[in-house]
Parts: sequence; C-alpha cells; structure tokens
Amino acid sequence: MEYRSFGATDLSVSVLGFGSSEIGFLGASPEEVDTLLNQALDDGLNVIDTAECYMDAEEKIGRAVGHRRSEYALFTKLGHRYAGGPELDDWSPELLRLSIDNSLRRLRTDRVDLLQVHSCNAEVLRRGEVLEIVQEAKQAGKARYIGYSGDGEEALEAIQTGVFDALQTSVNLADQQAIDLLLPEAASRNLGVVVKRPVANVAWHNGMMPPARRYGRVYWERLMALRYPFLEPDTGAGFETALRFTLAQPGVSTMIVGTMRHGRWRENAAIVARGPLPPAEKDAIRARWREVATDEWVGQT
Repeated sequence: MEYRSFGATDLSVSVLGFGSSEIGFLGASPEEVDTLLNQALDDGLNVIDTAECYMDAEEKIGRAVGHRRSEYALFTKLGHRYAGGPELDDWSPELLRLSIDNSLRRLRTDRVDLLQVHSCNAEVLRRGEVLEIVQEAKQAGKARYIGYSGDGEEALEAIQTGVFDALQTSVNLADQQAIDLLLPEAASRNLGVVVKRPVANVAWHNGMMPPARRYGRVYWERLMALRYPFLEPDTGAGFETALRFTLAQPGVSTMIVGTMRHGRWRENAAIVARGPLPPAEKDAIRARWREVATDEWVGQT
C-alpha cells in the first residue's frame, strides 16, 4: 500500500482509506464491521473516515477497532444532528460541543486525528462560532487537526480562511469541478486532501437504469451525457479506470471508499497498486468533461 504525506501535518496516510457512511446507513452488523475493518487494517489501511450523523457508524468503528487505535488515522465530522442527539440547530455551539464529545465516546478514543466541519454553508461559517469551536477542540487536544468537508465555492471560501489543515471534497469521473477550483488552492496552502466518492458511487453500474439514491442519480445523468467508452458493460474497465483517474489528480492525499463486502478493500488496494491512470488517458477524460460539462455541474456535497 502506498502512503502519502497529509499536507503540513505529521500524518502519513494510506492512499486508499475507508469511508463509513455505508456501514451506518445500510445497517451493517457489528460483526460485519469487525471483519471488514480488521482485515483492512491487516492489509495496510490506516485511514478511517466517519461522521457523527452516519447513524451508528462511529459506535461500530469504536467497537471493531478501538483496541487498535494506534494503527490508523481517525477522521470524523461534526455539524449535523447525530442519532439520539438533542433537538438543536445543526450549527448551534451547544450541539457542536456535545457532538465532539459524543464522537469521542462512540469511537472509544480521547482524540481524533482530523475533526472536520461537515458541509457548513458560507453564511454560517462567516459568523465565526463554528471556527471557534473546532479550534477550541484542537487546542483542548480532542483533535490533532481540523478540516472542512464540502464542495464548490463554499469549500473554496472555507479553506481561504486559513484555519483548516485539510479539505475533504468530491473528485471523480462525474464530479470534476474541484480539480480546477479547489485542488490548486489546497496545494498552495499545503492542506491534506481527502477525496470522497472517488468512484462516483459506481453510478453507471445499472446501465440505462438510474440509481435510486440522489448522489448516484446526479452522477448517472452526467455519465450518460459524457458517454465514456470504458464505462460500457462489456469492457469491465469502469471501476478501475474511475479509481485510478481520481488517484491521478494532483494533491490527493487519500481516497475514501466504503464497502460492506468482505475482501473488497483488498481488491481496491490491488487496483490502487497499479498506480495512477496514464497521463494520456487522464487527459482524454478531462477533455471530454470540458467539452460536455455545463455550469450546473458543480461539486456534489
């Protein structure tokens, strides 16, 4: 497994990380998560990304690998009401502070490596309370570093505050705005970059039938217009090309991929080991995007 530096932090991160939204929202059993995460750690995984609003994902992670805490970088997010939490505004200072402590308890740790502001809009961010609270958590030792998770112009404004150590954003075949808008800015500030949805939710998987979930449907509509030849079912090249395309983008530290299937992380790691997509193939994908994409094809938060 390849490891990369994470911006100006002292973290070294596996280029392939584990995203936990699926194990929360799709109801993976604790036993399934135990097997998934321990196998992945054994195979070289050292990044686990989660959020307090991913149902019970944090609790499952803490139960499964809390005893191996020193072996991985743990990223979580705050800013949305968590399961069983009080009926408070998503961005109220009281909820944010409760959320941080709740995450630590569920994850069975006293500190996360990266605490991320989860898709906070620019208007709320400008008020300053959110920034104060995450900085407070960092100073108190509850988070080693702080980041912003989001997309588009609001993510650009967030990282330009100079407060954050890292950016998490969407980059994939069907979501390329960040390549021009955010990645150069993140690089200029030496931020760690976490890429979410690096395989575009595999939105092409059902062919002419659009996925039911919102993210997948948006990506499917774009891919139907882009008509990349490697996504044709008979080629079998879609997933590998998608993952290696994202890996080829400059400044990417780690890509988080979720799964519920045993052995899948190992298969994905084998793809990543083949390296980034060759420049000519990457450039052809980018050229097709520039030819087809409209102004409405912004980053999907």
